[in-house]
Amino acid sequence: MVKFWGAMKKEQTDKIYIVGIGDNGADNLGKETLSIIQDAEILFGGERHLEFFQSHTAEKVIVKSNLKEVAAQINLELGKKRMVVLASGDPLFYGIGKYILSKVEHDKVEILPFTSSMQLAFAKIKESWEDAHLVSLHAKPLENLLNLIKASEPKKIGIFTDDKNSPDHIARTLIEKELNGYQSYVCENLGSGDEKIISGNLEDIAQGKFSSLNVMILIKREKQYAPKDEKSENNRKWSFGIPDDEFYQRTPEKGLITKSEIRVISLAKMKLQPDSIVWDIGAGSGSVSIESALLAPSGKVYAVEKNEEDYKLILKNIEKFKTSHIEAIHGLAPNALASIPLDPDAVFIGGSSGNMHEILKVCSERLKPNGRIIVNVITLENLSEAWESLKKIGLNSEVTLLQISRSQPILEITRFAALNPIFIITAKK
Repeated sequence: MVKFWGAMKKEQTDKIYIVGIGDNGADNLGKETLSIIQDAEILFGGERHLEFFQSHTAEKVIVKSNLKEVAAQINLELGKKRMVVLASGDPLFYGIGKYILSKVEHDKVEILPFTSSMQLAFAKIKESWEDAHLVSLHAKPLENLLNLIKASEPKKIGIFTDDKNSPDHIARTLIEKELNGYQSYVCENLGSGDEKIISGNLEDIAQGKFSSLNVMILIKREKQYAPKDEKSENNRKWSFGIPDDEFYQRTPEKGLITKSEIRVISLAKMKLQPDSIVWDIGAGSGSVSIESALLAPSGKVYAVEKNEEDYKLILKNIEKFKTSHIEAIHGLAPNALASIPLDPDAVFIGGSSGNMHEILKVCSERLKPNGRIIVNVITLENLSEAWESLKKIGLNSEVTLLQISRSQPILEITRFAALNPIFIITAKK
Protein backbone atom coordinates (compact mmCIF):
# COMPACT_ATOMS: atom_id res chain seq x y z
CA MET A 1 0.00 0.00 0.00
CA VAL A 2 1.30 3.45 -0.89
CA LYS A 3 1.51 5.75 2.11
CA PHE A 4 1.06 9.49 1.53
CA TRP A 5 2.65 11.93 3.93
CA GLY A 6 0.32 14.88 4.34
CA ALA A 7 1.11 18.38 5.55
CA MET A 8 1.59 18.66 9.29
CA LYS A 9 -1.29 20.13 11.23
CA LYS A 10 -0.60 22.39 14.16
CA GLU A 11 -3.52 21.07 16.13
CA GLN A 12 -2.13 17.51 16.18
CA THR A 13 -1.24 16.25 19.63
CA ASP A 14 -0.68 12.60 18.72
CA LYS A 15 2.80 13.28 17.33
CA ILE A 16 6.13 14.39 18.72
CA TYR A 17 8.07 16.79 16.48
CA ILE A 18 11.87 16.65 16.55
CA VAL A 19 13.15 19.92 15.11
CA GLY A 20 16.77 20.57 14.16
CA ILE A 21 18.11 24.08 14.68
CA GLY A 22 21.44 25.80 14.07
CA ASP A 23 23.70 27.96 16.21
CA ASN A 24 21.62 31.01 15.34
CA GLY A 25 18.46 29.53 16.82
CA ALA A 26 15.21 30.44 15.09
CA ASP A 27 16.71 32.88 12.59
CA ASN A 28 16.97 30.50 9.62
CA LEU A 29 13.95 28.29 10.35
CA GLY A 30 11.04 28.17 7.90
CA LYS A 31 7.63 29.59 8.67
CA GLU A 32 5.98 26.18 9.09
CA THR A 33 8.74 24.93 11.43
CA LEU A 34 8.54 28.11 13.54
CA SER A 35 4.77 27.70 13.74
CA ILE A 36 5.16 24.15 15.07
CA ILE A 37 7.60 25.36 17.75
CA GLN A 38 5.41 28.33 18.68
CA ASP A 39 2.35 26.13 19.18
CA ALA A 40 4.16 23.64 21.42
CA GLU A 41 2.91 23.13 24.95
CA ILE A 42 6.06 21.25 25.99
CA LEU A 43 9.53 22.09 24.66
CA PHE A 44 12.32 19.56 25.17
CA GLY A 45 15.94 20.48 24.46
CA GLY A 46 19.41 21.15 25.74
CA GLU A 47 19.93 24.31 27.77
CA ARG A 48 21.50 26.02 24.77
CA HIS A 49 18.52 25.13 22.55
CA LEU A 50 15.95 26.34 25.06
CA GLU A 51 17.78 29.66 25.53
CA PHE A 52 16.79 30.58 21.97
CA PHE A 53 13.14 30.43 23.08
CA GLN A 54 13.28 32.07 26.50
CA SER A 55 10.03 33.98 25.96
CA HIS A 56 8.12 30.84 24.92
CA THR A 57 5.32 30.07 27.38
CA ALA A 58 5.55 26.27 26.96
CA GLU A 59 6.70 23.97 29.73
CA LYS A 60 10.44 23.51 29.17
CA VAL A 61 12.22 20.22 29.87
CA ILE A 62 16.03 20.24 29.78
CA VAL A 63 17.52 17.20 28.03
CA LYS A 64 20.83 15.98 29.45
CA SER A 65 21.46 12.41 30.55
CA ASN A 66 17.75 11.89 31.26
CA LEU A 67 16.79 10.40 27.89
CA LYS A 68 14.86 7.53 29.46
CA GLU A 69 12.71 9.95 31.48
CA VAL A 70 12.22 12.20 28.44
CA ALA A 71 10.97 9.27 26.33
CA ALA A 72 8.63 8.20 29.14
CA GLN A 73 7.15 11.71 29.36
CA ILE A 74 6.71 11.88 25.59
CA ASN A 75 4.78 8.59 25.55
CA LEU A 76 2.70 9.72 28.53
CA GLU A 77 1.73 13.05 26.94
CA LEU A 78 1.13 11.80 23.38
CA GLY A 79 -2.45 12.63 22.39
CA LYS A 80 -2.75 15.16 25.20
CA LYS A 81 -0.27 17.95 24.51
CA ARG A 82 1.62 19.40 21.54
CA MET A 83 5.30 18.56 22.02
CA VAL A 84 8.53 19.57 20.28
CA VAL A 85 12.08 18.32 20.84
CA LEU A 86 14.77 20.83 19.85
CA ALA A 87 17.99 19.28 18.55
CA SER A 88 21.21 20.39 16.89
CA GLY A 89 21.34 20.18 13.09
CA ASP A 90 20.05 16.88 11.78
CA PRO A 91 18.46 14.96 14.71
CA LEU A 92 19.22 11.65 12.94
CA PHE A 93 22.93 12.39 12.52
CA TYR A 94 24.50 11.45 15.87
CA GLY A 95 21.46 13.12 17.45
CA ILE A 96 18.52 12.44 19.72
CA GLY A 97 16.28 11.32 16.86
CA LYS A 98 17.58 7.74 16.80
CA TYR A 99 16.92 7.25 20.52
CA ILE A 100 13.39 8.65 20.42
CA LEU A 101 12.54 6.49 17.42
CA SER A 102 13.63 3.47 19.44
CA LYS A 103 11.21 4.37 22.24
CA VAL A 104 8.23 5.95 20.44
CA GLU A 105 6.13 4.46 17.63
CA HIS A 106 7.52 5.64 14.28
CA ASP A 107 4.11 6.87 13.09
CA LYS A 108 4.02 9.18 16.10
CA VAL A 109 7.31 10.92 15.24
CA GLU A 110 7.92 13.72 12.74
CA ILE A 111 11.49 14.89 12.10
CA LEU A 112 12.38 18.30 10.66
CA PRO A 113 16.15 18.39 10.14
CA PHE A 114 18.37 21.44 9.86
CA THR A 115 21.81 21.50 8.22
CA SER A 116 24.23 19.30 10.17
CA SER A 117 27.23 21.05 11.68
CA MET A 118 29.38 18.37 9.99
CA GLN A 119 27.93 19.29 6.59
CA LEU A 120 28.59 22.96 7.29
CA ALA A 121 32.15 22.25 8.43
CA PHE A 122 33.10 20.42 5.23
CA ALA A 123 31.46 23.18 3.18
CA LYS A 124 33.50 25.81 5.02
CA ILE A 125 36.81 24.09 4.22
CA LYS A 126 35.58 23.31 0.69
CA GLU A 127 36.06 19.54 0.88
CA SER A 128 33.63 16.85 -0.29
CA TRP A 129 32.58 14.51 2.48
CA GLU A 130 30.96 11.51 0.82
CA ASP A 131 34.23 9.62 1.37
CA ALA A 132 34.84 10.85 4.92
CA HIS A 133 34.80 8.67 8.04
CA LEU A 134 32.69 10.28 10.75
CA VAL A 135 33.35 9.79 14.46
CA SER A 136 31.45 11.06 17.48
CA LEU A 137 33.50 11.49 20.65
CA HIS A 138 30.58 12.86 22.67
CA ALA A 139 30.95 10.95 25.95
CA LYS A 140 32.83 8.23 24.04
CA PRO A 141 36.46 7.08 24.36
CA LEU A 142 39.15 8.64 22.19
CA GLU A 143 40.29 5.07 21.45
CA ASN A 144 37.44 4.90 18.89
CA LEU A 145 39.29 7.45 16.76
CA LEU A 146 42.71 5.90 17.37
CA ASN A 147 41.49 2.43 16.38
CA LEU A 148 39.90 3.80 13.21
CA ILE A 149 43.14 5.47 12.12
CA LYS A 150 45.25 2.43 12.97
CA ALA A 151 42.91 0.08 11.12
CA SER A 152 42.37 1.98 7.87
CA GLU A 153 44.21 5.34 7.84
CA PRO A 154 41.21 7.17 6.31
CA LYS A 155 41.97 10.18 4.13
CA LYS A 156 39.24 12.32 5.68
CA ILE A 157 37.82 12.20 9.21
CA GLY A 158 35.05 14.36 10.64
CA ILE A 159 34.97 14.44 14.44
CA PHE A 160 32.25 15.59 16.84
CA THR A 161 34.25 16.68 19.88
CA ASP A 162 33.26 17.35 23.49
CA ASP A 163 34.81 19.16 26.45
CA LYS A 164 36.95 16.16 27.39
CA ASN A 165 37.95 15.19 23.85
CA SER A 166 38.69 18.73 22.71
CA PRO A 167 40.63 19.45 19.47
CA ASP A 168 43.86 20.28 21.33
CA HIS A 169 43.61 17.06 23.39
CA ILE A 170 42.89 15.00 20.27
CA ALA A 171 45.86 16.58 18.47
CA ARG A 172 48.25 15.95 21.39
CA THR A 173 47.14 12.31 21.61
CA LEU A 174 47.58 11.70 17.88
CA ILE A 175 51.09 13.19 18.04
CA GLU A 176 51.92 11.02 21.07
CA LYS A 177 50.69 7.90 19.23
CA GLU A 178 52.65 8.90 16.09
CA LEU A 179 49.45 9.21 14.05
CA ASN A 180 50.28 12.74 13.00
CA GLY A 181 50.07 12.77 9.21
CA TYR A 182 46.98 15.01 9.07
CA GLN A 183 46.12 18.60 8.23
CA SER A 184 43.61 19.79 10.84
CA TYR A 185 40.63 22.13 10.80
CA VAL A 186 38.61 23.27 13.79
CA CYS A 187 35.28 24.86 12.82
CA GLU A 188 33.85 26.85 15.73
CA ASN A 189 30.31 28.19 16.31
CA LEU A 190 29.18 27.33 12.79
CA GLY A 191 26.28 29.39 11.50
CA SER A 192 26.54 32.01 14.23
CA GLY A 193 28.07 35.49 14.34
CA ASP A 194 31.09 34.04 16.18
CA GLU A 195 31.92 31.51 13.48
CA LYS A 196 35.63 30.83 13.08
CA ILE A 197 37.68 28.34 11.04
CA ILE A 198 41.16 27.46 12.37
CA SER A 199 43.52 25.37 10.25
CA GLY A 200 47.00 24.00 10.84
CA ASN A 201 48.97 20.83 11.44
CA LEU A 202 48.42 18.78 14.59
CA GLU A 203 51.28 20.58 16.35
CA ASP A 204 49.51 23.92 15.78
CA ILE A 205 46.13 22.61 17.00
CA ALA A 206 47.74 20.99 20.06
CA GLN A 207 48.73 24.47 21.32
CA GLY A 208 45.30 26.07 20.83
CA LYS A 209 42.21 26.72 22.92
CA PHE A 210 38.83 26.37 21.28
CA SER A 211 35.15 27.11 21.74
CA SER A 212 33.19 24.18 23.15
CA LEU A 213 30.94 24.30 20.05
CA ASN A 214 33.19 22.93 17.34
CA VAL A 215 33.67 20.26 14.71
CA MET A 216 37.16 18.95 13.91
CA ILE A 217 38.21 17.68 10.50
CA LEU A 218 41.39 15.77 9.69
CA ILE A 219 42.64 15.55 6.08
CA LYS A 220 45.46 13.13 5.28
CA ARG A 221 48.51 14.85 3.85
CA GLU A 222 49.44 13.79 0.34
CA LYS A 223 53.13 13.32 1.16
CA GLN A 224 53.99 11.01 4.03
CA TYR A 225 57.29 10.23 5.66
CA ALA A 226 58.24 6.58 5.17
CA PRO A 227 57.96 4.46 8.33
CA LYS A 228 61.25 3.71 10.03
CA ASP A 229 60.82 0.01 9.35
CA GLU A 230 58.57 -0.92 6.44
CA LYS A 231 58.51 -4.57 7.55
CA SER A 232 57.66 -3.84 11.16
CA GLU A 233 54.39 -5.41 12.35
CA ASN A 234 53.54 -2.03 13.90
CA ASN A 235 53.15 -0.67 10.36
CA ARG A 236 51.50 -3.71 8.82
CA LYS A 237 47.95 -3.51 7.45
CA TRP A 238 45.85 -6.64 7.76
CA SER A 239 43.36 -7.74 5.12
CA PHE A 240 40.15 -9.67 5.78
CA GLY A 241 40.81 -13.38 6.32
CA ILE A 242 44.12 -13.24 8.18
CA PRO A 243 46.19 -16.41 7.58
CA ASP A 244 45.96 -18.86 10.47
CA ASP A 245 49.70 -18.95 11.09
CA GLU A 246 49.76 -15.21 11.85
CA PHE A 247 48.03 -15.83 15.19
CA TYR A 248 49.69 -16.98 18.37
CA GLN A 249 48.28 -20.46 19.02
CA ARG A 250 48.70 -23.27 21.50
CA THR A 251 51.54 -25.71 20.87
CA PRO A 252 51.95 -28.63 20.37
CA GLU A 253 48.20 -28.43 19.70
CA LYS A 254 48.67 -25.77 17.04
CA GLY A 255 45.67 -25.78 14.75
CA LEU A 256 42.95 -25.37 17.43
CA ILE A 257 41.78 -22.16 15.79
CA THR A 258 38.80 -21.07 13.72
CA LYS A 259 40.28 -21.60 10.28
CA SER A 260 40.45 -18.55 8.00
CA GLU A 261 37.84 -19.83 5.53
CA ILE A 262 35.38 -20.63 8.35
CA ARG A 263 36.22 -17.35 10.06
CA VAL A 264 35.52 -15.27 6.96
CA ILE A 265 32.11 -16.85 6.35
CA SER A 266 31.15 -16.65 10.03
CA LEU A 267 32.12 -12.97 10.19
CA ALA A 268 30.19 -12.25 7.00
CA LYS A 269 27.08 -13.73 8.63
CA MET A 270 27.63 -11.54 11.72
CA LYS A 271 27.12 -8.43 9.51
CA LEU A 272 29.35 -6.21 11.63
CA GLN A 273 29.28 -2.42 11.41
CA PRO A 274 32.16 -0.05 12.31
CA ASP A 275 30.66 0.53 15.78
CA SER A 276 29.38 -3.00 16.53
CA ILE A 277 29.57 -4.54 19.99
CA VAL A 278 30.74 -8.16 19.69
CA TRP A 279 30.86 -11.06 22.15
CA ASP A 280 33.26 -13.91 21.23
CA ILE A 281 32.49 -16.86 23.52
CA GLY A 282 34.98 -19.69 23.70
CA ALA A 283 37.42 -17.34 22.00
CA GLY A 284 40.40 -19.73 21.96
CA SER A 285 43.40 -17.81 20.69
CA GLY A 286 41.14 -14.91 19.71
CA SER A 287 41.23 -15.07 15.89
CA VAL A 288 37.53 -14.17 15.55
CA SER A 289 37.90 -11.41 18.14
CA ILE A 290 40.85 -9.92 16.25
CA GLU A 291 39.09 -9.89 12.89
CA SER A 292 35.89 -8.55 14.51
CA ALA A 293 37.89 -5.71 16.05
CA LEU A 294 39.45 -4.83 12.69
CA LEU A 295 35.99 -4.76 11.09
CA ALA A 296 34.57 -2.66 13.96
CA PRO A 297 37.30 -0.11 14.75
CA SER A 298 34.84 2.14 16.63
CA GLY A 299 33.15 -0.73 18.45
CA LYS A 300 34.06 -3.03 21.32
CA VAL A 301 34.86 -6.75 21.39
CA TYR A 302 34.67 -8.99 24.45
CA ALA A 303 36.66 -12.24 24.15
CA VAL A 304 35.57 -14.80 26.76
CA GLU A 305 37.86 -17.81 27.30
CA LYS A 306 38.04 -20.29 30.19
CA ASN A 307 41.48 -21.76 29.41
CA GLU A 308 44.25 -19.72 31.02
CA GLU A 309 46.82 -20.54 28.35
CA ASP A 310 44.47 -19.48 25.57
CA TYR A 311 43.52 -16.34 27.53
CA LYS A 312 47.20 -15.33 27.60
CA LEU A 313 47.43 -15.99 23.86
CA ILE A 314 44.49 -13.64 23.29
CA LEU A 315 46.40 -10.91 25.12
CA LYS A 316 49.45 -11.52 22.92
CA ASN A 317 47.32 -11.38 19.77
CA ILE A 318 45.66 -8.16 20.92
CA GLU A 319 49.11 -6.60 21.27
CA LYS A 320 50.33 -7.95 17.93
CA PHE A 321 47.34 -6.76 15.93
CA LYS A 322 47.02 -3.44 17.82
CA THR A 323 43.38 -4.04 18.69
CA SER A 324 43.18 -2.41 22.10
CA HIS A 325 39.37 -2.23 21.94
CA ILE A 326 39.23 -5.98 22.64
CA GLU A 327 38.68 -6.84 26.30
CA ALA A 328 39.77 -10.38 27.14
CA ILE A 329 37.80 -12.05 29.94
CA HIS A 330 39.21 -15.14 31.66
CA GLY A 331 36.11 -17.04 32.71
CA LEU A 332 33.48 -19.64 31.86
CA ALA A 333 30.26 -18.72 30.08
CA PRO A 334 27.48 -18.14 30.86
CA ASN A 335 28.54 -16.83 34.31
CA ALA A 336 31.36 -14.73 32.85
CA LEU A 337 28.89 -12.90 30.59
CA ALA A 338 27.37 -11.07 33.56
CA SER A 339 30.52 -8.93 33.83
CA ILE A 340 30.12 -7.54 30.29
CA PRO A 341 28.56 -4.06 30.50
CA LEU A 342 27.53 -3.61 26.84
CA ASP A 343 24.81 -5.62 25.08
CA PRO A 344 25.96 -7.22 21.82
CA ASP A 345 25.06 -6.51 18.20
CA ALA A 346 26.61 -9.87 17.33
CA VAL A 347 27.68 -12.97 19.24
CA PHE A 348 30.07 -15.64 18.04
CA ILE A 349 30.08 -18.96 19.93
CA GLY A 350 33.04 -21.17 19.14
CA GLY A 351 32.89 -23.27 22.29
CA SER A 352 30.31 -23.85 25.01
CA SER A 353 31.92 -26.37 27.44
CA GLY A 354 28.58 -28.17 27.70
CA ASN A 355 26.60 -25.03 28.54
CA MET A 356 25.13 -24.37 25.11
CA HIS A 357 21.47 -23.82 26.13
CA GLU A 358 22.36 -21.58 29.08
CA ILE A 359 24.75 -19.50 26.95
CA LEU A 360 22.23 -19.10 24.14
CA LYS A 361 19.54 -18.07 26.62
CA VAL A 362 21.68 -15.30 28.12
CA CYS A 363 22.89 -14.13 24.72
CA SER A 364 19.37 -14.00 23.26
CA GLU A 365 18.10 -11.97 26.22
CA ARG A 366 20.85 -9.36 25.88
CA LEU A 367 21.16 -9.36 22.09
CA LYS A 368 20.16 -6.04 20.57
CA PRO A 369 17.20 -5.88 18.13
CA ASN A 370 18.23 -7.15 14.68
CA GLY A 371 21.32 -8.70 16.28
CA ARG A 372 22.82 -12.05 15.27
CA ILE A 373 24.19 -15.10 17.04
CA ILE A 374 26.62 -17.27 15.08
CA VAL A 375 27.42 -20.73 16.44
CA ASN A 376 30.18 -22.99 15.06
CA VAL A 377 29.78 -26.69 15.91
CA ILE A 378 31.44 -29.83 14.61
CA THR A 379 29.40 -32.69 16.09
CA LEU A 380 25.82 -33.71 15.31
CA GLU A 381 25.07 -33.76 19.03
CA ASN A 382 26.09 -30.13 19.51
CA LEU A 383 24.24 -29.15 16.34
CA SER A 384 21.06 -30.77 17.63
CA GLU A 385 21.38 -29.15 21.06
CA ALA A 386 22.02 -25.67 19.65
CA TRP A 387 19.24 -25.98 17.06
CA GLU A 388 16.64 -27.12 19.59
CA SER A 389 17.70 -24.46 22.09
CA LEU A 390 17.30 -21.71 19.53
CA LYS A 391 13.83 -23.02 18.61
CA LYS A 392 12.78 -22.95 22.28
CA ILE A 393 14.16 -19.45 22.69
CA GLY A 394 12.23 -18.32 19.62
CA LEU A 395 15.00 -17.07 17.34
CA ASN A 396 14.83 -17.58 13.57
CA SER A 397 17.76 -19.79 12.58
CA GLU A 398 19.45 -21.40 9.59
CA VAL A 399 22.34 -23.83 9.25
CA THR A 400 25.17 -23.87 6.73
CA LEU A 401 27.40 -26.95 6.34
CA LEU A 402 30.93 -26.13 5.21
CA GLN A 403 33.26 -28.77 3.81
CA ILE A 404 36.59 -27.25 2.85
CA SER A 405 39.73 -28.81 1.47
CA ARG A 406 43.11 -27.20 1.00
CA SER A 407 45.76 -28.17 -1.52
CA GLN A 408 48.72 -30.01 -0.03
CA PRO A 409 51.95 -31.13 -1.75
CA ILE A 410 52.84 -34.79 -1.61
CA LEU A 411 56.17 -35.71 -3.18
CA GLU A 412 56.05 -34.01 -6.58
CA ILE A 413 52.27 -33.86 -6.89
CA THR A 414 49.43 -32.07 -5.12
CA ARG A 415 46.43 -33.49 -3.34
CA PHE A 416 43.60 -31.98 -1.28
CA ALA A 417 43.50 -32.35 2.51
CA ALA A 418 40.04 -31.93 4.01
CA LEU A 419 39.38 -29.76 7.04
CA ASN A 420 36.80 -30.97 9.54
CA PRO A 421 33.27 -30.32 8.22
CA ILE A 422 31.63 -27.61 10.32
CA PHE A 423 28.09 -26.39 10.87
CA ILE A 424 27.51 -22.63 11.05
CA ILE A 425 24.23 -21.76 12.73
CA THR A 426 22.95 -18.24 12.15
CA ALA A 427 20.21 -16.96 14.49
CA LYS A 428 18.55 -13.56 14.08
CA LYS A 429 16.63 -11.53 16.64
